[in-house]
Amino acid sequence: MRIKVVIAAALLLVAASAADARITKIRIVSKESPTFGGYRFAGVGQYEKLVGKAYGELDPNDPKNSGIVDIKLAPRNARGRVEYAVDFYILKPIDLSNGNHKVMYEPPNRGRKTHASLNRGAGSNDPGSTTNPQELANLFLPPRGYTMVWSGWDFSAGTDSSDYNTTITLPVAKNPDGSPITGPSYEYIVSGAASYDLNYAAATLDQSKATLTHRLRLDDVPQVVPANGWAYDAAGTSIHLLPQGTRFTQGDIYEFSYTAKDPTVNGIGFAAVRDFNAFLRYEKADEAGTPNPMAGDITRIYTEVQSQPGRMLNDFRTLGFNQAENGKIVFDGMMQWIAAADGINMNSRFSQPGRTERNRQDQLYAEGVFPFANQTLKDPISGKTAGRYDACTKTKTCPLAMEIYSANEYWVKGASLFHTDPAGKTDLPDHPMARLYFMSSMQHGTGNGTNKGACQQFGNPLDSGPVQRALWEALDQWSTKGVAPPPTSVPRLADGTLVPTPQDKVGFPKIPGVTYTGLKSTRYLLNYGPDYYKTGIATINPPVIKPPMFENPANGPIYPTYVPKTDADGNDIAGIRLPDVTAPLATYTGWSLRAGAQANDGCEGTGQMIGFARTKAERMATGDPRPSIEERYASADAYAAAAKKAIDDLVARRLLLQEDVQPNFERMMRVWQSATSSGTR
Repeated sequence: MRIKVVIAAALLLVAASAADARITKIRIVSKESPTFGGYRFAGVGQYEKLVGKAYGELDPNDPKNSGIVDIKLAPRNARGRVEYAVDFYILKPIDLSNGNHKVMYEPPNRGRKTHASLNRGAGSNDPGSTTNPQELANLFLPPRGYTMVWSGWDFSAGTDSSDYNTTITLPVAKNPDGSPITGPSYEYIVSGAASYDLNYAAATLDQSKATLTHRLRLDDVPQVVPANGWAYDAAGTSIHLLPQGTRFTQGDIYEFSYTAKDPTVNGIGFAAVRDFNAFLRYEKADEAGTPNPMAGDITRIYTEVQSQPGRMLNDFRTLGFNQAENGKIVFDGMMQWIAAADGINMNSRFSQPGRTERNRQDQLYAEGVFPFANQTLKDPISGKTAGRYDACTKTKTCPLAMEIYSANEYWVKGASLFHTDPAGKTDLPDHPMARLYFMSSMQHGTGNGTNKGACQQFGNPLDSGPVQRALWEALDQWSTKGVAPPPTSVPRLADGTLVPTPQDKVGFPKIPGVTYTGLKSTRYLLNYGPDYYKTGIATINPPVIKPPMFENPANGPIYPTYVPKTDADGNDIAGIRLPDVTAPLATYTGWSLRAGAQANDGCEGTGQMIGFARTKAERMATGDPRPSIEERYASADAYAAAAKKAIDDLVARRLLLQEDVQPNFERMMRVWQSATSSGTR
């Protein structure tokens, strides 16, 4: 009997060890079965929608969790574990046996779903509410039998779960004696509102302990707003200008430095993504016996992202979170869209994961931090040796990756460090588990080609969705059948397609009415205090910066970065050229500049579309060096032939699916009709 008791106790210890980080409870708040208005997908059948909350706990001493900054200062339950909770949203075949047993997991972007471009529709934050049969028939994922999953991870999503906003409930770190943790915090404010909510409450309402500055342009010297020009609210959770009701000047830059209190342990978001997906993939039920709705079904999980959550997954990979608590792999493949080499400002004290560095905004948040590349490299500045795949290589849990990104990432986020050494001297070979795909001439996502917004030119309407779908299929074939994906396609130092920014080096034409300055963000090793890069705890925040903001050695050691070279039209030479770039009617750029009072400051994630003149006479009248539409294409038939050839080339290279051919051709002919009937835009 005693032997049996000892064995039983040993088994309990093993079980406890295997469950140090886990989902302990799931609660389905609402179930809609069927969803999509009852629509039936051929061969798959109807889908259902499950919305709920999952509760997890982490052992702060487990090596898989101990790297989370401040987790050991978070409150613990009776089992010595740190608790958190996340919202989730699942769309799955009612009959899982008819599905393909694969999951598309999307970590939401600031709480919102962004998969519509890949999925070819159903783009609201409640995609199950889509009931239009024509739209549903055109979707990409459900007809293939994918289950689609979203779950919370992001502090910046807030706490309001209405309208299917996907949140995470995080613990607040405290000093060992229970007193509030305080430290330097920083807010970058561009707003036209009458008040601004702080990410963390102020530790004191003493205005002498805080500084608010104001400037018009990025390189202007910040001017201190006197204490009688602003105030806290009563709780110290927001600031406003005085007299009450005065609005911040829209477009101007305000910066607020202060002492904050009560940091949430934001790095738990990495573990929340890991553990919720591992639960769906490997567990039968939660602790109370509530069944896992995906139990025994999942053979693959692929991630799909847009921008911010891709940066989170870059760090997720770097920090080793793709190994589940049971030692198995979490994600088999990652399709990263517009994340490039950047990480996220999350695994640090008083972090702000909603921030994103661009050529005018959020420059002083720790985002672009070595390692930048997937390969193991030595940093000549810090002396560290690391790569984004190091941790998962040790545990044999590495995902395959399709790294897809735009030209904007080269101009505002140092994307060249993804495929050069940190000294910017040599090109890198492929990492065996990742391929890089540069979408030539694209902005950060798809812009509005009929609106300038705050910028000098119309937005860039190029759409990567069709290429993403083809690469999604290639990722699946790579994972399930070992079929090699399309080769990496990026600009290179060796062939002269990756260059410095002076106009004569880039090759960008001198277009009348278009300003070119070569404005590009600089990747610095910023100074947050002596131990920040070891502990994630800043003692200097923000780093001390002097104008000019960019290419200024006084602001810190610089990692050299480069941009794509263009052809004579101003369109990028290297990378995957969409048919609109191969058979162009305009110049498309990944960069843009502001108009108005902030003229020639960067216009952040936006690019440009600068249409060709319709006729040679119109071109000559303005001095435009780019051949006109009539000089390029003798007729609509000639343009149609060029468009078809460009589309067919992408199909041959496995970068466009046959099902996307006709819609793209028809779209291009509509653009032709608009360009030739309305003249220069």
